Amino acid sequence: MSERQDNPRVPSGSDTTRTANKSAVRTDNKAGSWLAVAALFTASLNLRPAVTSIAPVLESIRKDLGISGVAASLLVSIPVLCMGLLSPLSVRFGQRLGNERVIAWSLVLIGGSTLLRIVVHTEALLFLTTVLAGVGIATMGPLLSGFIKKHLAARMPLMSALYSMALSLGAALGSSFSAPFQIKFHSWQTALSFWAILAITAVPFWLAILRCSNVRSERAAVPGTAKLPWKNKKAWLLSIHFGLLAMVFYSIMGWLPLILINAGDSHLHAGMMLTVFAVVQIPSGLMLQMLLRRFPSRRIWLLVSTSMQAIGLAFLFSSMLYWPAVLLCGFGSGMLFALGNLLPIEAASSPEEAVSWAAMTQSVGYLIGAAGPILVGFVFDSMGQFSLGILGMILVSLLMLMLQLFIVPRKEKEKASF
Repeated sequence: MSERQDNPRVPSGSDTTRTANKSAVRTDNKAGSWLAVAALFTASLNLRPAVTSIAPVLESIRKDLGISGVAASLLVSIPVLCMGLLSPLSVRFGQRLGNERVIAWSLVLIGGSTLLRIVVHTEALLFLTTVLAGVGIATMGPLLSGFIKKHLAARMPLMSALYSMALSLGAALGSSFSAPFQIKFHSWQTALSFWAILAITAVPFWLAILRCSNVRSERAAVPGTAKLPWKNKKAWLLSIHFGLLAMVFYSIMGWLPLILINAGDSHLHAGMMLTVFAVVQIPSGLMLQMLLRRFPSRRIWLLVSTSMQAIGLAFLFSSMLYWPAVLLCGFGSGMLFALGNLLPIEAASSPEEAVSWAAMTQSVGYLIGAAGPILVGFVFDSMGQFSLGILGMILVSLLMLMLQLFIVPRKEKEKASF
């Protein structure tokens, strides 16, 4: 009698093969999971530096190219406008070509347009690179959420946190190192083009994703049955609120260094303050999560975070206490963005409806938000100072406080989880 018959525990050749195959599948899945995490992180890093790297060298750009404050503000507003106008279209691109393929090409577009800035010596070429980067950012941003749901659904909360952290980290890198790079290389063009390295690093991960996934024959699983809630009053309140908070955020992000320089601060310290504004937003979302678990009222934290932002702007208006001003503005803006993304999802009754509410909120909101830096630049051109622009941001914050009383009524039942 054979050994297999005498001892049933001895695996046959086919059993051994199946065991080896299962082990290989587990190894492949684990490797694929880490590849997806790395691809997500490196892609997310590219969503902000093309915008945040402008502000620290904006004064040099204005002097070298002779552009006005309004024109300079467009360097920040154009990518935001693209996010408002093109985000809904990215879903269609993903359905036709596959999310992964569109993300890969978006990274190529962002990296190529950013690298092209090294040869910028005219206003027209600088704006062209800004538009191209804005198109890449607007197309890629919404699809990363679909990528998380498709490839990393088992760890969605953790991956969403990783996405937010990479977003804030990219913003902080662009705002903190652009000025030092300009000093080192004696060129704002080199300082701006340096950030193409983030896209160059990310592209190989996405090429690997394309090789591992049969995306040629796949369509993105993006729900398309729910319509945008154009006739819903609360959806419009949330959209306008998101637009107002984006208006203040991008105005600060685009003009903070020049505001401080205009008040007598040094270029180096002004750039550092922008870095602080970006960095403090990284832990603000986590802090909000802990606060909501203890005190789940959305209304309270909307009012608190907006008040922090308004107080910080008041310090900035009075040209005093720059550190507390920037810290308060950073924490306030970070918490407001987290709440602005949370409320539309909670207002929806299904995943499909949540997608439609978030799409409307962000599309309308970014279109409103893009006006902020332009208006501040227009006021600066007209008056030669930023006091009226800062006062306008304070008034916008007060308007947000009024809207928040209607967005989350006092008697409305609120969820205890975040």
